[in-house]
Amino acid sequence: MALYLIGDVQGCDSALQGLLDKISFSPSRDTLYLLGDLVNRGPDSAGVLRRLMGFGASAQCLLGNHDLHLLAAAVGARRPSRKDTLGGVLQAPDREAMLAWLRQQHMAFLLEHQNHSYLLVHAGVLPTWTATQTMALAAEFEAVLRGPDLGDFLHQMYGNTPTQWHDSLTGIERLRMIVNALTRLRFCTAEGVMEFETNDGAHAAPVGYLPWYDVPERKTRDVTVAFGHWSTLGWLGRDDVFALDSGCVWGGQLSALKLGTGTAAHELIQVKCEQAQRPE
Repeated sequence: MALYLIGDVQGCDSALQGLLDKISFSPSRDTLYLLGDLVNRGPDSAGVLRRLMGFGASAQCLLGNHDLHLLAAAVGARRPSRKDTLGGVLQAPDREAMLAWLRQQHMAFLLEHQNHSYLLVHAGVLPTWTATQTMALAAEFEAVLRGPDLGDFLHQMYGNTPTQWHDSLTGIERLRMIVNALTRLRFCTAEGVMEFETNDGAHAAPVGYLPWYDVPERKTRDVTVAFGHWSTLGWLGRDDVFALDSGCVWGGQLSALKLGTGTAAHELIQVKCEQAQRPE
């Protein structure tokens, strides 16, 4: 059985099919872990969701900021922008089935593979959070995601505050902080103060900030953190970090990392996206 970590698909169903063909994916044998942003900006978000739904437990998915944006648009908490390509889901006859499936997905995974731990998130992990704490906080929001109060949260989800984690946070501020860290984080200070204005590569860190994974003494250094979200960063493979958003929807590639078994090393597999959009 092979395990694959896959970066941001963002509605590029043909690229996803091409990647699955290239790795000879078999849902009876293999497992996919998709790192979020399944939908939006690409041409066929509904096709992506239907494909992944059909794989059952063989496709384990995280939610990213674009996936939560779809849920917010579905309840009227946010109007789709002119750049969004969510109509194929929102106007589909099986819309409710796709939205219900999204609400059953996850905010983080902690995998044990070949005597090594992998923490999977969409965007990042605050330097003060351990892997265990990250999973607990993800579970807090997952309970809301699957419960009756999701609509209330989605109407209050958007915003950049609070910018720093405190265990004493409660209510909407606590939930928004968890969601922003897991689905939007790129840069923060050594103390974990988040910054959301900069979306260029790691070289563009504002003064006083650095990529979250380079914060000295971050508490997830004992695991390998795999994430997507950061297309301008591209593929990054280190012992402690895998970055897998290689900008498929922006003319880049869709990436999968096959986790090594036995003496076999990890293997990066990529396909070009033939239906790419260009940033405006």
